[in-house]
Amino acid sequence: MSSKAPENSQGGGDSPGDLRSVLVTSVLNLEPLDEGLFRGRHYWVPSTQRLFGGQIVGQALVAAAKSVSEDVHVHSLHCYFVRAGDPKVPVLYQVERTRTGKSFSVRSVKAVQHGKPIFICQASFQEIQPSPVQHQFSMPTVPPPEELPSYETLINQYLRDPNLHKKYQLGLNRIAAQEVPIDIKVVNPPTVNQLDHLEAKQMFWVRARGYIGEGDMKMHCCVAAYISDYAFLGTALLPHHGQHRVHFMVSLDHTMWFHAPFRADHWMLYECESPWAGGSRGLVHGRLWRQDGVLAVSCAQEGVIRVKPHVSASKL
Repeated sequence: MSSKAPENSQGGGDSPGDLRSVLVTSVLNLEPLDEGLFRGRHYWVPSTQRLFGGQIVGQALVAAAKSVSEDVHVHSLHCYFVRAGDPKVPVLYQVERTRTGKSFSVRSVKAVQHGKPIFICQASFQEIQPSPVQHQFSMPTVPPPEELPSYETLINQYLRDPNLHKKYQLGLNRIAAQEVPIDIKVVNPPTVNQLDHLEAKQMFWVRARGYIGEGDMKMHCCVAAYISDYAFLGTALLPHHGQHRVHFMVSLDHTMWFHAPFRADHWMLYECESPWAGGSRGLVHGRLWRQDGVLAVSCAQEGVIRVKPHVSASKL
């Protein structure tokens, strides 16, 4: 990958003396096996004991990016999760050079375990082409990350609240025990009394833990692909908190569009909303904003959501 740095004036991030992000040194550091063939290993496995979808998306994008020239950058990717990933074995990524054009190049990536595809992806790369046709939505007005508690602090506040219902305690304890390589700060977190009356919307500041630096834009996009899947599909469950217990929830597909340069180790606002849920599926949309108000990435995902009713205390 090239050494060209993302060109933006966004503040934040860590100093070069800090520990390098594990997302770069481990999670997205693929082992080349042959031409167009790579092996990826696992860093964090959710409590579901299925591979984290963001890891597979990020690793697939790393594999695709290694097959294109330095002067093109990813502008979109479209992915399908076709089988559950096995956290006990590595993932093999097979890259097909579908098309290499003058302005756009397309790569197809297949992730394989036990001889079967678990994930397929199409990634499109574009040579930088300035245009006078430009517009974007306005970034929401929210408190800066420096004024908000960390995710860990917020969860501990919930767990210490005597009014927290027991049905939330198990899930929060599971989240608190996870070692996710992402820093998160929730915008306008609900009070304990509001947890049963949430909209299908959430916003939080996110960034990779550790230092990535003024590196290749391709790597920052791969890290953003990893980050984009964290808590994303859960947005569709927010209006149903307290009514149902999640029995099964997995991603079906994941799509991203990259609009402007950014640094994934700097704070970005992740704006998520779910316009629809039904038929045991949920749809979510997301936007990643740089702190200076530039829209950097747009995302969409649909997933399977199967639930069971909560068992009341009187029936236990």
